[in-house]
Amino acid sequence: MKLFANGTDPDGHPNTDWYGLAYKTGVQQSHSVNVTGGSDLVKYMASAGYLTQEGILQSSNRERFTMRTNLDFNFSPKLTGHVGLNFIQDNHNDPNNNYVGGGSDQIIRQLNIIAPWIPAHFKNGTYGTIGDGSPIAWLEANEPVKNEKRKITANLGLDYQLLNNLMLSAKLGHVADNTYQQAFLKYFRYNSNKETSPNKLNEGFGDDYRTTLDLTLNYDKQFGIHGFKFLGGYHAERYHYHGLSAERKNFPGNELTDMNAGESATATNGGYSRDLNMLSYFGRINYDLMGRYLFEANLRADASSRFAKGHRWGYFPSFSAAWRISEESFMENTKGWLNYLKLRGSWGILGNQDALNDYYPAVNTYNIGGVSNFNGKPNTGYYQGSYKQTTISWEEARTWGVGVDFQLWNSLTGSLDVYDRKTTGIIMRVPVPYEFMLGDYMDNVGAMRNSGVELTLGYQKKWGEWSFGAQGNVSYNKNEILNLGGVDYLPSGNQRNAVGRAYGTYYMYEADGFFPTEEAAKAWMDKYSQQKGYPFGSNKFHAGDLIYKDTNGDGKITEDDRTYHGTAQPKWNFGMVLNLGWRNFDFQAILSGYAGAQRVLGSEIYGDFQGDNSHPSTIWRDSWTYNKSNPQMPRVVEGEQSMSHWRRVMSSFWLSNTSHVRLKNIQLGYTLPQSITRVLGISKMRCYYSVENLLTIDGMKVHTDPETYVERGSNYPLMMTNSLGISVTF
Repeated sequence: MKLFANGTDPDGHPNTDWYGLAYKTGVQQSHSVNVTGGSDLVKYMASAGYLTQEGILQSSNRERFTMRTNLDFNFSPKLTGHVGLNFIQDNHNDPNNNYVGGGSDQIIRQLNIIAPWIPAHFKNGTYGTIGDGSPIAWLEANEPVKNEKRKITANLGLDYQLLNNLMLSAKLGHVADNTYQQAFLKYFRYNSNKETSPNKLNEGFGDDYRTTLDLTLNYDKQFGIHGFKFLGGYHAERYHYHGLSAERKNFPGNELTDMNAGESATATNGGYSRDLNMLSYFGRINYDLMGRYLFEANLRADASSRFAKGHRWGYFPSFSAAWRISEESFMENTKGWLNYLKLRGSWGILGNQDALNDYYPAVNTYNIGGVSNFNGKPNTGYYQGSYKQTTISWEEARTWGVGVDFQLWNSLTGSLDVYDRKTTGIIMRVPVPYEFMLGDYMDNVGAMRNSGVELTLGYQKKWGEWSFGAQGNVSYNKNEILNLGGVDYLPSGNQRNAVGRAYGTYYMYEADGFFPTEEAAKAWMDKYSQQKGYPFGSNKFHAGDLIYKDTNGDGKITEDDRTYHGTAQPKWNFGMVLNLGWRNFDFQAILSGYAGAQRVLGSEIYGDFQGDNSHPSTIWRDSWTYNKSNPQMPRVVEGEQSMSHWRRVMSSFWLSNTSHVRLKNIQLGYTLPQSITRVLGISKMRCYYSVENLLTIDGMKVHTDPETYVERGSNYPLMMTNSLGISVTF
């Protein structure tokens, strides 16, 4: 142990700080310029931006250039025109791994689990490895996944005043989105005993094109105390995607990375295209009486080429009304403290088709590469892998809501909303029996409800040279599955989507503490292990293992004792923005968070005791093995031998409460006095310093981001960013 501690034998007794070797401080620069001007006939706006970023892992970086221009023309008193052009070139690299490829996921995973007694480098320059390889070798190989994206958005619009109150508008838009990805995995030797797989190149191209046409007719007229507005419109949209991919292996070296240099016998390729067409008609009527009583009605008809004839069209109405009650004469006595009060309500139906990844869900398609035996010989051909429903159509979300907006004492503003959203005809995968012989199919069979309340409050006040502002919001949402197409539940890993439960609810055994002694563990097994349906077979429980609860109280431990627990979707969301000003100084703080959410975090976050994949978290110092009076973790065992291990038995013990409050950003700024900026020939100049992700308060057992979305924690860690900036207006 002394040799591990003093570092005198780095090859034989290393104490490798894998995080320290892999992660570094990233540097980012961001610059932008904006120009506006023009005359009565032509007005223009142009802006450009440039960002460069060095990531926290070697070979991770980003370079982005943006440009935007807008032109407004006055051709005549009745005819105006608008032209807009946006350009984005966004290139970013993600370090790759020689284990499975695909980017940095496996690098971060290996950094989380690899044992400190594995040397990153030997004295002779070779790498220490585990079975999968070495994350440091992958980073130092400098073999990133290169991603290049170019997006061009163009808009052309005309407005013509047909009558004094009648406007005809036409807008043509086009978006071209082109992507390219290249991943070349090099061949090299880690050490004399281990090498990578042969070098390999993957390339992919993808082109998205979306063209839209909008025609609208607007009428706006005031008749005394009556106000009328009418909007009628037409929308047409065409979307096309085309993608290609190719792969070759066994290149003559790591320097030649053209696809043709790879061995032709290893070549594979693929490609496909997708088309989607949309057509919509819509209309809206607004009426107001004295600006006090407001009413709006909408109707839209949408058609999608995704659906078969007879099912393409969906019709979606909506209505809303409001009453500015503070304008009523009987509210005159409240003017001293109640400055504004509006009551409102709404009801409507919206359509959705975005749940479909399939652009042809109503058309039976066939797969290539099928093999069948005829007369003892394999024959290739086509086959139908799944069944398609020709009646599939739009999902419908019916929403009603009521709300109130108010202002008190000229400084406190707020709104309160209550809503209920019921989605029916949810497009989901319907399971079929084995005898059906085809795969699951998609159909409009699901139903779900989201209901809740949202509160927003704001406060603004000035005292002499001081100013203060605060805006906060909090919302509560209850999610409930109403229908799953005739089944009570659909399993999904550690989660179960069940009727009457929230979407993505965890379903697992309930942990009820630890066995304090061997006698207690034996007594538990004597009671349950011989009964019918016992799920743990002949596996033994020992002192320090988790106790699993008989939740249904039938005197047995079976799979029926698994119960529903939390979901990763929070019930409560909240946020706050604080502003403070004094003379030329300004300060802002942004906080956000949520509550009522849980997520499974696996052993790759807590750490394991599994050979060279042993990198346990410090929380194991409070395991039952070392702290029997108040243990925080089960007993320490090698590998997955304990029935407490999450891969052996998934239980509520591994479910973490991810509720938290985060200080997302603070910023301190100073605006130079005009007496100085006038001398410099500028209109305004502000300098600022900001910090992102400065502080997080949570109840997590281990030090990890409560918003992590990967059970094994192989996503990029949350980064704290310090920024200095200058904003200049001429």
